[in-house]
Amino acid sequence: MDIAIVKYNAGNIGSVENAVRRLGLEPVVTDDVEKIQSADRVIFPGQGEAHSTMAYLKAHRLDEVIVNLKQPVLGICIGMQLLCRHSEEQDTDCLGVFDVDVKRFIPQKHEDKVPQMGWNAIEQTKSELFEGFEKPEFVYFIHSFYVPTCEWTIATTDYIQPYSSALHKDNFFATQFHPEKSGKVGERILKNFFDVKCEM
Repeated sequence: MDIAIVKYNAGNIGSVENAVRRLGLEPVVTDDVEKIQSADRVIFPGQGEAHSTMAYLKAHRLDEVIVNLKQPVLGICIGMQLLCRHSEEQDTDCLGVFDVDVKRFIPQKHEDKVPQMGWNAIEQTKSELFEGFEKPEFVYFIHSFYVPTCEWTIATTDYIQPYSSALHKDNFFATQFHPEKSGKVGERILKNFFDVKCEM
């Protein structure tokens, strides 16, 4: 299986590469349009800031490439947020695959820390991304912005308020949490993504 990890100006891409290798697969980290378009699976991961990241994607035409992919795509963390319509982070227009806006966490009480950093539960899971999940599982988060629950929500997490911790629309999947940092649970999610059946 050919797996392309989109290379751009985001952090944490190396840990995703290592997580895929732990599953016995050999991904390629690339910004080459043809390699991305021809891959069997595409992962769009990263940590970063929405405005500068979108500027980089547009400058390298990766914005057009990503939204037109037909194979299964997995956005992770900032990758999930950039697949949405708009982000409150520096008032940034994003890729618009999911027609929902990314909001900033607003602390409601003293113990509410932003960013959310650490382990939290994913609940109400559905879609083949969570095949085999029968109860809430704990995964690793680090983020200051969130996607509200919407028609594409396939998992929820409660931090300050309930929000979408995963999304799915057509061939696009996305997680706000980091499966590559989430131990055996994260490995299962990545394996499920590689097992997804989707017509090219």
